[in-house]
Amino acid sequence: MAKKKKEKKAYVSQQSLNSEIKSICDIMRRSNCAGAMQYVPELTWLLFLRILDANETNEVKEAKILGIDFRNSLKSPYRWSDWGNKNGKQRNKLTEGTIGSYFDFINTELIPHLKSLRKLPRATSRQKVVSEIMSGVDRVRIDTEKNFLDICDKIDEITNDNVDDTHIFTLSQIYEGLLLKMGEKGNDGGQFFTPREVIRAMVKTINPKVGETVYDPCCGTGGFLVQSYVYMLEKAKNKADDLHTLKHDTFFGREKENLIYPITLANMILHGIEQPAIWHGNTLTGNETFGGLFSSTSSKYDVILTNPPFGGKEGKEAQTNFAYKTGATQILFLQHVIDSLKDKGRCGIVIDEGVLFRSNENAFVQTKRKLLEECNVYCIVSLPQGVFTAAGAGVKANIIFFEKGSKTNKIWYYDLSDIKVGKRTPFTIDRFDDFFKLLPKKTDSDRSWSVDRNTIEENEFDLKAVNPNRKVEEDTRTPEELIALIEEKQREINEALKELKG
Repeated sequence: MAKKKKEKKAYVSQQSLNSEIKSICDIMRRSNCAGAMQYVPELTWLLFLRILDANETNEVKEAKILGIDFRNSLKSPYRWSDWGNKNGKQRNKLTEGTIGSYFDFINTELIPHLKSLRKLPRATSRQKVVSEIMSGVDRVRIDTEKNFLDICDKIDEITNDNVDDTHIFTLSQIYEGLLLKMGEKGNDGGQFFTPREVIRAMVKTINPKVGETVYDPCCGTGGFLVQSYVYMLEKAKNKADDLHTLKHDTFFGREKENLIYPITLANMILHGIEQPAIWHGNTLTGNETFGGLFSSTSSKYDVILTNPPFGGKEGKEAQTNFAYKTGATQILFLQHVIDSLKDKGRCGIVIDEGVLFRSNENAFVQTKRKLLEECNVYCIVSLPQGVFTAAGAGVKANIIFFEKGSKTNKIWYYDLSDIKVGKRTPFTIDRFDDFFKLLPKKTDSDRSWSVDRNTIEENEFDLKAVNPNRKVEEDTRTPEELIALIEEKQREINEALKELKG
């Protein structure tokens, strides 16, 4: 009698999928990947290859029905179904053979082969993506074959097909949660992360439309690009042309960090962006590590959404490419952003507060003058102090929104700086509800006000958000009243102590 084929596990609740991901991470943590900065990159390439295999299996079936040719990105024995699946021929052959031969195949054959795909004479864009996602992988980080095989078995249970996204987060959102683990305070990865609620508010404010190009010159793990895709996808209404445009011709980014660049690609692929156009290299110097995926034919974009690194310092090589020279990373990026916008192009950029008020360095003043002269800065949002603390940065930050092509005459400010943010009181998107209500007419309120261009120039281009309408609660009690209150409290304490003693 033939063996009954075991059905894949179905994840029908948020808890069940979270539990599975956690169990994978637990094995990794005890297998030489102690922190998120170690286990997330390892899980990234394994999860990506699993999903790639599942997607291409479906694409083969669809191509067969339509009577068209389809070329798999990977051939045997390099597909997940060959070496990662429990029933894979390559896996069974190696695990039943000499001890260590399975790991030897993974480290000396599989990984080098995947990394070399981009060098194929007719490499497809997907093969180049596979190669780049593997670019930072030299060998398996997991300490034993047993642990690695256990991880593969758990990953093999997870595909987009058996995740019920009507009730729980999609797999891409689960992956996004893992990326946030890398960005938590105490991890070196904090510099690469912008809180997702801030990103969502910025995307909604800028309102990118299908047909526009979206660019992030320092894209980190791709948060702005991915969220823009999610936002624009909802407006695409499943039109075939719109979907193709979004998946292939809309999103462009640059990232220099070797650890983060592959994660960016995987994040975009998992979200559905089939052709992630990410340039690997230093945006400010122009030094390229790999540009084979960057398909942009223009240096100008309709929309820019970005968060340049806080407090970075650049050398002379980067400064030579800019009109106003400084070592301050954010100032150089701000110049790059202004120059990279199309006429009528729109931008939302996170800037630390020091950039707004500093006027003691010529490059700061000149760059802000350029911004106000070439762009209409229509809004600045002052964020709470604690928003970036979870990402390892205690910097006070602001969001600047502007459109290129006309001068700034007046800036509308909105103040969220008084909101307390902590573990028990996270910063959520509803904090922007009043902002979205007032933004269309730039209405004044307790939290909002306007400053004209003349005032800004008189203050040497100090753009800092200082709320003139904030109500300060003053204690009007006299010293005598305060003393009486203290004495009364002391009497209550003494009475309580007597009862305890008696």
